[in-house]
Amino acid sequence: MKSIDPTLLKRIIKAQRKEKSEHLVYGKLAFKVKDQKNQEILRSISKDELKHYHLWKNHTLQDVSPSWFWVYWYYFMALIFGITFALKLMERGEKNAQKNYQEIAKYLPEAKIMLKDEDKHEHQLLALLEEDKLKYVGSIVLGLNDALVELTGALAGLTLALNNAKIVAVTGLITGIAASLSMAASEFQSRRADDPHAKDTLRASLYTGATYLITVILLILPYLLLSNVLLSLICTLIIAVLIIMMFTFYTSVAQDLKFGKRFLEMASISLGVAAITFGIGYVVKLVWNIQV
Repeated sequence: MKSIDPTLLKRIIKAQRKEKSEHLVYGKLAFKVKDQKNQEILRSISKDELKHYHLWKNHTLQDVSPSWFWVYWYYFMALIFGITFALKLMERGEKNAQKNYQEIAKYLPEAKIMLKDEDKHEHQLLALLEEDKLKYVGSIVLGLNDALVELTGALAGLTLALNNAKIVAVTGLITGIAASLSMAASEFQSRRADDPHAKDTLRASLYTGATYLITVILLILPYLLLSNVLLSLICTLIIAVLIIMMFTFYTSVAQDLKFGKRFLEMASISLGVAAITFGIGYVVKLVWNIQV
């Protein structure tokens, strides 16, 4: 066989490793899917990826190990955020792979065929796979946004007004539980008003309430663990930003949206409200001369 240029060989080995990695990812995900039709699609694509791997092997004449980090990373993402999310995340990484394939195609025409196969696979998968985690993103956003805005604001105000970490934590927890129940009830009534016969009304309201409550617990945690109220508030704000970052990343991938704009928008609102209510707490403490 004619020797391959070292630079081209590196590109082919990179493509070969990618094919083997994706063969393993799709194979693992096939076991997680309940729908038989989708299982067959995932297994079929897994076999195609393995076929591509062997086609590249004909040129490199060597076995290439998969990228185990990415294999387990995408599988972990599927376990936490759902299979559709993991597949969309993989699709985002396809841009660099496509550039690599295009460079290879200048010397090896079969790369174009593989590139077409990859595009067909991705569109086929993303059109078919659907999960509750994506269906109820609106309900999750509602619970998350309200909890972040309302509770970061409340905790900031209570921090300066009460100046006692445990009292702030208990007050925040009681307020948060009541608010989560209220949000769940409001979401239920809102959906029932839009469509009295909707089957997903109860589940949507549970997503909203549960998201709110989980966010509340995470935000008051520093006040339960630390005695210094100002340090607790700083930790709470850091947690709020991390929650916003994680969820914005999730929605940007799942719904094909831009990360930066949405993150800045949510962070600005939550931190802005916290700053305003912190000032209100200061005024309340001065006016009513509260000493705790």
